[in-house]
Amino acid sequence: MTEGSSSHLQQYSNEHQLSLKLKVPAEDNGRPVYVSGNFNQWRTRDEAYRLKQTGPGEYSFHFPKHEILPRQMEYKYHRGGWDQVEVDRYGNAVNNRRRKWNGQRTIIDRVERWLVDGKAYRPGYLPKIEVLTEDFDIPDLIKTRRIAALLPHDYDHTDKHYPVLYLQDGQNLFDDHAPFGNWGVNKKLALMAEQGFGDIIIVAIDHAEEDRISEFTPSYHTQLGSGDGKKYVRFLADRLKPYVDEHFRTLPGREHTGIGGSSMGGLISIYAGLMYPEEYGKLMIFSPSLWVAPNIHFHFMDMYAPHDMRVYVYAGEGESENMVPNIRRFMNAFENSSEAAFTFELSLDPEGAHNEARWGQEFPRAIEWLFFHQNDT
Repeated sequence: MTEGSSSHLQQYSNEHQLSLKLKVPAEDNGRPVYVSGNFNQWRTRDEAYRLKQTGPGEYSFHFPKHEILPRQMEYKYHRGGWDQVEVDRYGNAVNNRRRKWNGQRTIIDRVERWLVDGKAYRPGYLPKIEVLTEDFDIPDLIKTRRIAALLPHDYDHTDKHYPVLYLQDGQNLFDDHAPFGNWGVNKKLALMAEQGFGDIIIVAIDHAEEDRISEFTPSYHTQLGSGDGKKYVRFLADRLKPYVDEHFRTLPGREHTGIGGSSMGGLISIYAGLMYPEEYGKLMIFSPSLWVAPNIHFHFMDMYAPHDMRVYVYAGEGESENMVPNIRRFMNAFENSSEAAFTFELSLDPEGAHNEARWGQEFPRAIEWLFFHQNDT
């Protein structure tokens, strides 16, 4: 909740008896619903502002006639407290609803989901986290790495086979003690599973600590020199993917396999997709560090056997002045590179920041579009 100031607000008398009509998920029937805002000092459990249920998943509220209301109204719905407040369907916090009164008598709203005891997910849907090994061997780099798999919560109780997404920077994906925060991938997967699009395996690959930049830098001339990216993406395609396909019930085809990451992890994921298009049919690219390699080398792709590819790209316009222009150039280069058909979904956040929390918010949207969106590609 972001409280709005109630001082110096234009006010009006509710002579026409303004009403709110609200639709909520049908399974929430029977639970009390309240509205709080700058008209009641944001008080919760205020029985004077409790909505009346009018039908399955439907509520209404009529402001008392002649009540003095702010002309610029700000409010949110909840079920008795801020630990039960409305969130979007992906479990993310939503901004205050803002309505400027213009004479209408009815405002129609919809709530997609509620927090329950402060959580957007149900613990019973949390994925099973299985560490493949703490020291998976990467021979070309003379290194080892922790690799973890996040399996669907009911993995041991089904015989399903699942698509797979390989994600970089495993330390920042679900560890509550990560120094820069984490994506909350495990919690997002629980929320997704409850809604029916959580049947996916996430493979989390830890980064190389002090050698992270070198490992995530492509092996050609870049702003940071020539890195170890070629050896790293070869390891992912030639050693890690076969191991995962052998030890888990995967759908191994490229049309069910994706790779992704953020920042430098996004850059190396682009590089992996170009070098191994026969392995990856989906890219999830968040805030990529394209400044490192502004001239994408498309000659790595096999132009004589073009592969279609779905690419989800997120960027925050608040990250840097070059982030969005670089991404648009990158997309244009992809689309003009070969006979392959690249299908893009571009998500731009005007105030988006360059951090794990924001990438975690975007994660379920990207997964849904990449793996569970009906398409004709």
